[in-house]
Amino acid sequence: MAWWENEGLKLSGGKLRIAGRTADAWAASQGTPLFVYSRRRILSNLARLRAAFAPAWSGELRVCYAMKANPFPGILGLLRGEGAWIDAVSPREVRAARAAGFPSSRILFTGTSLGPADLRSAFAMRGLTIAADAAEMIPLMASIRKREFPGRTVRVFIRWNPGLGSGFNPKVITAGERSADGTPIKFGIEEGRVLEAFQAAAAAGFRPVGLHQHLGSGWTADDYPTVVQAVDRMIDMARTVIRSGFDLECLDFGGGFGPRYAEDQRIFPLERYARTLGRAVAKALPGIRAIAVEPGKFLVADAGALLVRVNYLKKSYGNWFACVDAGTFNTLPRTAIYGQAFHQIVNASRPAGRKVPVTVAGHLCETGDVFGKDQPLVVPRPGEVLAILGAGAYGRSMASEFNLRPIAPEVLA
Repeated sequence: MAWWENEGLKLSGGKLRIAGRTADAWAASQGTPLFVYSRRRILSNLARLRAAFAPAWSGELRVCYAMKANPFPGILGLLRGEGAWIDAVSPREVRAARAAGFPSSRILFTGTSLGPADLRSAFAMRGLTIAADAAEMIPLMASIRKREFPGRTVRVFIRWNPGLGSGFNPKVITAGERSADGTPIKFGIEEGRVLEAFQAAAAAGFRPVGLHQHLGSGWTADDYPTVVQAVDRMIDMARTVIRSGFDLECLDFGGGFGPRYAEDQRIFPLERYARTLGRAVAKALPGIRAIAVEPGKFLVADAGALLVRVNYLKKSYGNWFACVDAGTFNTLPRTAIYGQAFHQIVNASRPAGRKVPVTVAGHLCETGDVFGKDQPLVVPRPGEVLAILGAGAYGRSMASEFNLRPIAPEVLA
């Protein structure tokens, strides 16, 4: 059994099958490039997440799906039916969640650098909970509410920056003073101004109900010590807020725990993290009624594959290239944007056989347009289908029409 096989992706009869159907059949009926998602795998990932918290947390667990990972309506509807919440970062994401049937009371709006139009849209949605990402954002929120929505009750979370963050790439570290490449972190309110933000929100007529943090994306086992340290800091800050007279209903620990993208990846210990977090909150803050997490790629990444077709095989300066009918920037930009991003690639038409290093090259006018460098593949023949795995998250949602190439369609099965 290959390390990447799961409920939705299996090797059977000499073929790769996705949701019980061969990749070749999907490609023949729907064309390529094509995203195919497995509902069984998404549900399995959700069940695993809830089971991880169950032994240590008896209160409410809010699984807020970070829909920026993949806003496909079928996936949203599937998660809504399972009682998930939504973490939305733009008004259009909020509208997509509402269109999928989520009540506004199960949507947390966590956008950053929000402007007047964003806030008007949020305030117009009765029952929506809004996370204030900056102390400076609260006067703007207050002026819009006072002028256009007088008297409206608005629930807010205060997003703070606990002073340390972690992620698989400097561009996705969302807490601390600066990212690993020296970029100042734009997210959250620094420790010394958190109480000020709570007090300002309350004075402006908002209802502060939660404390929110987000450390980064794509945690592995190496990130665990930092993540646990941030849990302790969150609990200490929550104590300070409560002692100052605020009734906190929920602590939102954000997302970050990543799926397995590579065979040698040191997987983040989700169950250990969930037990540690749940027990720590229950012991230190018995008045907290709910904790929230914001999984994105954990739920959907390994449930999806991008199917592409080989146009021809090329050899140049000793390098083998499988030249395919899709490009990274307009289908799966992660490998082009993040240097550490890796996606396993499988010859879906002939997965078994002798493998050689092959670079899977896209059809865009960019040297960086490669899905995988020197990946061991059964040498592809023209017309065969390759499956780029781990494509359920940050593929279609980040896609573009670069080079005026069309965006690939999606299927949930």
